[in-house]
Amino acid sequence: MARPGLILKLSCPDQPGIVSKISGYVASYSGNLVEFAQFTDKLAGRFFSRLEIDTAGLTVEVEDFIDGFGTLGRALQADWHFRRLPYKMRTAVLVTKTDHCLQEILWRTELGELPVEITSIIGNRDTCQPIAKHASIPFHHIEMDGDKKAAGFAEIQNRLQAEDVELIVLARFMQILPDDFCRAYEGRIINIHHSFLPAFIGANPYRQAYERGVKLIGATCHYVTADLDAGPIIEQEVDRVQHFHTPNDLARLGRDCERAALARGIRYHVNDRTIIDGSRAIVFPD
Repeated sequence: MARPGLILKLSCPDQPGIVSKISGYVASYSGNLVEFAQFTDKLAGRFFSRLEIDTAGLTVEVEDFIDGFGTLGRALQADWHFRRLPYKMRTAVLVTKTDHCLQEILWRTELGELPVEITSIIGNRDTCQPIAKHASIPFHHIEMDGDKKAAGFAEIQNRLQAEDVELIVLARFMQILPDDFCRAYEGRIINIHHSFLPAFIGANPYRQAYERGVKLIGATCHYVTADLDAGPIIEQEVDRVQHFHTPNDLARLGRDCERAALARGIRYHVNDRTIIDGSRAIVFPD
């Protein structure tokens, strides 16, 4: 039986010899480093890295290799995480009415670009139900209007737990998550929003942007925290706005930015290319 590959993510206080010690550990058991990405934050004195390891030639069992790393990890005062390859991350997608981000996720998953298993699509409107049906993915319509909101979020959390979900993607889900929801899935909820916020708040931000004559349009993919739209940023995308663009054109450009930023953000997360460091995310792009 073929041995799995491994991804190792690690962060620790910066110190001499970290790279040598980690690569030396891998080499000591005849592992092969396929990728070693690193970053040293000189201002904070922190070291971050992501390794992909070919375990085919290991002289010990993979579990023993993982367990044995603990001695080095503790010596480095590190936080670390191993991921076995290949894998698919169990993912739920939350939607309201707009479907372009959902369609992008489904398309890239079908292409094999995103190693995810979409357990269900959950909507506070039933607009996207035909899309879920076409993709043979369960759709759950949960009403959240008025006084149904608290019960609705409780039902969503119950479904996520029942489906053993690892990642939640808010694909233009137009509801603010309760604080306890955010804390329960800290570092595991990804959202997409147009980067006009908070400069253009309220209804119809694209009309407001048009009236102000903006020159750039964009979107931000970020982790969700209890602070609205203030979580660590994973990816951003921008496009140039011309003087002849109408509000509908801006909305079109905005959709393109949202799809691209969200797709990359999900890909970085599910491939363990992000490390959350306080209010920001360290990202090792592919």
